[in-house]
Amino acid sequence: MSGIVRHYYAGGNTAKGFYSLYDSVLEGLNRLYILKGGPGTGKSSLMKDIGKRFEDKEIEVEYLHCASDNQSIDGVILPQWGLGIVDGTAPHIIEPKAPGVIEEYVNLGAAWNSDELAKHKLEILELNDQISQKFQKAYETFAESLAAHDDIEDIYISNMNFDEANQLTDELISLFYQDTTLDKEAKAVHRFLGAATPDGAVDYIQNLTQDVEKRYFIKGRAGSGKSTMLKKIAAAGKEKGFNAEIYHCGFDPNSLDMVIIREQGIAIFDSTAPHEYFPDRESDEIIDMYERCITPGTDEKFENEIARTTKGYKDKMKEAISYLSEAKALRENLEAIYIDAMDFSVVDRIKEEIFNELNGIIESN
Repeated sequence: MSGIVRHYYAGGNTAKGFYSLYDSVLEGLNRLYILKGGPGTGKSSLMKDIGKRFEDKEIEVEYLHCASDNQSIDGVILPQWGLGIVDGTAPHIIEPKAPGVIEEYVNLGAAWNSDELAKHKLEILELNDQISQKFQKAYETFAESLAAHDDIEDIYISNMNFDEANQLTDELISLFYQDTTLDKEAKAVHRFLGAATPDGAVDYIQNLTQDVEKRYFIKGRAGSGKSTMLKKIAAAGKEKGFNAEIYHCGFDPNSLDMVIIREQGIAIFDSTAPHEYFPDRESDEIIDMYERCITPGTDEKFENEIARTTKGYKDKMKEAISYLSEAKALRENLEAIYIDAMDFSVVDRIKEEIFNELNGIIESN
C-alpha cells in the first residue's frame, strides 16, 4: 500500500542505558545516507522535509523519532524502496556494511564556519560534558526505577498460575496462526513503539496499529506474563514463516510490549500504563492476564506493599525524566552555538541532492 506513514523509535533512553535497535531497523536497505554533523546542523529538519515530500508523492514513509528531543527525528525510511536517511552521530552510531555501495556518508559539517566554532571551544566541551553527565544520571535513575518495578513484579509472579498462562498463550498461538505454515523464511524487525523522553512517556501504538484489522489489548499487572506471552507468540510465528514486527519496551528493552503480524492482520500489545488504551473498534478485544492467571485477591492482599513499591517506581521515573529534560535544555544551548555558525544554504543544497538521488532511484524503477 502507498501513502502509509508510520512512527516509531529505533533507540531509547532505558534502564540499560542508551539502547539501539538500529541494526534491525536498517537491515536490508539498498541505499542509506548517514548524516554527520554537530547538534543544530539541520539533520532532523532535512530528514523531515524529505520525508514530507515523499508523503506528498503517496510513497510509504517511516519516521524514526528521537527519544531525547520530542521535536526531532533520527531517521526516515522508504521501506517499499529500501531507501533511508539516518542521523549517524552519537549515541546512534551506525556501522556500515558496504560503504560507498549501500551507505553514503553526508557531512553537514561542510556548512559550518570552523573559525566561528573555535571561538566557543571551551563552552562546547563543557556543554558536551554536562549533557553526558545528565544522560548518565538518567540511566542510573531508570535502573533504580526498574529495580522498584521488579519488586512489584515479584508480588504477582509469586501469585501466578503459570499453567494457566501457558494455556492462554497456546490458545492465542492457535487462534493467530491456526494450521497455516508459510513456505518462506520469516523476517522479524525489532523496534520501540515508544520511549522515555524529556516530555515523559510517548508511544505510537495507535499509529502503528491503525490499519491492523484485529487488535488484542493485554491487561494485567507487572509480572503477569505479558512480555513472555508476546515472545512466545513471535517465536511461534517465526517457526511458521510469518513476518513479525517486534516492539520492545522503551523502559526495559529486554521486555516486549507489542507484536504485529501484518500477514494475519493481527496486533497484540501490552495496554497498561504508561501506554494504556481501551478498545474503540468492534473488532478490538481485551485479554485480561490478571483475571485469567493471577490468584484472586492478590491486589487486595498486598495493597500496601504494592502502593509503596509503585510510588518508588514512579518517583524514580519522574526523576529520570527530569534529567532528560535538563540534558535537552543544555543541548539547546549547544545547538544555538552551531546554528550561529551554520550556512544553511549549503544544507539546503545537500538536501536537494539527497532528495533528487532518492527520487531518481524510485522513478528509474
